[in-house]
Amino acid sequence: MKTHRILFIFSFIVISATSIQARTRLQSTPIKLDTIYANDHKNVALFFPSPIRQGVVGSESFVFSFNRDVPQYFGLLQAQPGKESNLLVITTDGMIYSYIIKYKAQISRVNYFVEKQHSIGQEASKRDTLKSIDLKPAAAMTLSHYKDLSINLHIRKQHLGHLSKRRYGIKLTTENIVFDQDELYLVFEIENKSGLDYDVNFLEVGVESRTKGKRKSSQRILKKPLYKHQFPSKVKKGERVRLVYVLPKFSLSNNSRVILKLQEKNGERDLELKIAHRFINNPN
Repeated sequence: MKTHRILFIFSFIVISATSIQARTRLQSTPIKLDTIYANDHKNVALFFPSPIRQGVVGSESFVFSFNRDVPQYFGLLQAQPGKESNLLVITTDGMIYSYIIKYKAQISRVNYFVEKQHSIGQEASKRDTLKSIDLKPAAAMTLSHYKDLSINLHIRKQHLGHLSKRRYGIKLTTENIVFDQDELYLVFEIENKSGLDYDVNFLEVGVESRTKGKRKSSQRILKKPLYKHQFPSKVKKGERVRLVYVLPKFSLSNNSRVILKLQEKNGERDLELKIAHRFINNPN
């Protein structure tokens, strides 16, 4: 009887050690992530088995768009030329999906149907998930929204018309004005066709109100951006850069207009661009 007890204990130890080794081997084995290719002229659609709650890309060269108000089963991926990155998606049931994403000029596959077994794991519990969301500061969530939409607008090619000013070989253009929730998104482009690099001191947005009559006067009030995306410190010669300003929503009377002032640092190549009230009052 004593011998049998010793053999049983020894067998239990062997089985437990084997189980621990197997579990350790599984945990240490790296998970191979699928690679998804995207570009800037096609939408790559990813369909998930559950609605998307959160989607995050690791580089500003990529944009993953999904419905944040009403969770849906698909998201759209676009990319600009740049280094490879990664995409992390969490669905409403807590399943986690991760992919390597790369830019490719020509792609043949534009639809991906994801199955639940493709996930790399699941969040601990619904209660923990809700707790982590509640603890996230509202300001951080707002900033994330500004950034996501700014990235989308930065990639999107859309023009309002001839809202541009050119002097000294420097061109300032307002390419798009978009209204979202309580904010206005202004998309600008600065182009340098001069022979010298352009060091940017500031780009300010002001509202100028004009009074008519014998004693004409004007008053300019600066609008402070809530968020700036891709603001450049320098525009090299022969280069053009795009940037996005997020401003609190406002409207203008017929006697008001927006004045953009671009000032060069340690230089005198300054520009002013005037935007009529109709463009501000009728954004996209």
